[in-house]
Amino acid sequence: MDILLTNLPLTLRGLIVTLEVSLLTLLLGTALGLAGGLSLLYGGPLLRWPARIYVDFVRGVPQLVLIFAIFYGLPTVGLQASALAAGVLALGFFCGAHVSEIVRGAIDSIPRGQSDAAKAIGLTFGQRLRLVLLPQAIGRILPAWVNTAVEVIKASSLVSLVSVIDLMMAVQQIVGRTRETLLFYTVAALLYFVINYGVSAAGRRLERRYAYA
Repeated sequence: MDILLTNLPLTLRGLIVTLEVSLLTLLLGTALGLAGGLSLLYGGPLLRWPARIYVDFVRGVPQLVLIFAIFYGLPTVGLQASALAAGVLALGFFCGAHVSEIVRGAIDSIPRGQSDAAKAIGLTFGQRLRLVLLPQAIGRILPAWVNTAVEVIKASSLVSLVSVIDLMMAVQQIVGRTRETLLFYTVAALLYFVINYGVSAAGRRLERRYAYA
């Protein structure tokens, strides 16, 4: 117990960074995914084809490769980004590609008659999207989005490979000093489990709230 308490501050700092990376990644990825999904459905060629290339390419590249590409690639074109920013950008792009397909599939699954009826009563495209399509799509989006969120939280541990002191890096530093490998990796596993279980539980409650027939 003493060894756990002694290393608690570093563990908590790492946990906070992991939560920060995960939250920023999900915010960026959701925004990109919403824009990408709408572009795939309703964009002209100038929007649809770049969105399709982005989605297909990023979904086919491992997260770690994206992190290294951005972290080491940006300085070569004169752009500087911290390791934390590079990790968030890479994971955000990856998350956004997956959310794009989630949004596209959810909206596309809504019967066309819903949109036609809204159009018939004079609603603009923006109004149809905001008042008719997206409210119905939320129930379809949530299950897959929650799964993506869980994957993002687990993938956030990859930022430790570019020296971000997240939960994984903090645990590695503690293990290097104490040699208590099993103890602290078990602590890390439990903390990741608690976070992801909480996200999954919250997602299930939201799914019930927005359940559709």
